Amino acid sequence: MKASTFVYPWDVNGDPRAAATIAATGVQQVTLASAYHSTRALTPRHPRHRIVTAEHAAVLYPTDERWQGRELRPYAAGDWAPGDAFGEAAASLTDAGLDVHTWVVLAHNSRLGAEHPDTSVVNAYGDRYPWAPCIAQPATRAYLVDLAAEAAVRPGARGTELESLGWYGLQHLHAHDKTGGVGLGDAGLYLMALCFCPTCREGYGAQGVDADELAGVVRAALEPVWRGASSDGGWAAVEKLLGAPMAGATRAWRDETARTLQEAAVTAVRGAAPAGFQILLHADPVSYHVGANAGVDPAHILSVADGVVVPCAGGTGLLAPFAEVAGVTGASGVAGVAGVAGGSVIAANFTIVSGMGGSPGTLASDAARARALGATELRLYHAGLASDADLEAVRSALAGV
Repeated sequence: MKASTFVYPWDVNGDPRAAATIAATGVQQVTLASAYHSTRALTPRHPRHRIVTAEHAAVLYPTDERWQGRELRPYAAGDWAPGDAFGEAAASLTDAGLDVHTWVVLAHNSRLGAEHPDTSVVNAYGDRYPWAPCIAQPATRAYLVDLAAEAAVRPGARGTELESLGWYGLQHLHAHDKTGGVGLGDAGLYLMALCFCPTCREGYGAQGVDADELAGVVRAALEPVWRGASSDGGWAAVEKLLGAPMAGATRAWRDETARTLQEAAVTAVRGAAPAGFQILLHADPVSYHVGANAGVDPAHILSVADGVVVPCAGGTGLLAPFAEVAGVTGASGVAGVAGVAGGSVIAANFTIVSGMGGSPGTLASDAARARALGATELRLYHAGLASDADLEAVRSALAGV
């Protein structure tokens, strides 16, 4: 199976050994960040630093003239990734024999929300989520589509992986995060993700739902959850809490909003990219789920993009819905859905950093399990963060995959 590992430019730039070290693990490709959110990252092998603090969401390359005069525009990185940090790292990785694809984080940007608060998701209590741009707002959608096209199609890149191309909700590891005191469950997280900005209020109205009434129902439904009641149970639990008609109306609005944004972003990337440029989305096969792995309808997204990157840190169960749609060998022999390319990529994304809960020592067996469920490729998170021992375990595993 083809394998790619995630990398930041600061893992490579300034370290003459980095590209060769990554290539020695046996991966054929690197998914290199070109637009990324704020983070604090370890660099365990770098000769000049051990900790990199990316203070805000930024693009890691010089932007072009498309942003001139626009209120919403990408932020340049600071000294953690100066100049064309992406381009410099991409050249080193290419010289080491690795294919380079861009890693583009989209609807996840705390600085955007801090400086332009009206762009943020607003929950039923009136609280803003500054890390979560509302993807229904026209100006935000235009910003995200143009950012996708520019950040994806960088010189030297042969493809892209688009992360957070959909709704974002409460799930976000904020600085010194203190939100785990109540187990919200699947349904509670959905209710806390519902947006009540002016655009979304109009959207609910178009579905026949009064936004003020909906907000009151959401707050009432969550009251037992704050006292410790369970809200597990998937979509059936959402329908129980909101009532099936109201729940269905919210999902119809949100699903259509996400689908059309995904279509527009992929179309923009294709329009800017050379022939053969691969476009994948980080995706969850449950369309009402939110976060970095955007909730999607598998049949729809595989008719739009070239494939998906599927989170497997908690197990490989999310692979099957995509593989069945694509008719990938190994997915019980199910025929593909009309309009979905038979060559769709289904990439299983595993964490390989032991200190972050990963298990590089079981990667060979994990990869075999993923292949049996229809995965066609591997993604490994994350070579720049991993210890030498973790990378050696990866090398041993990939030698047998």
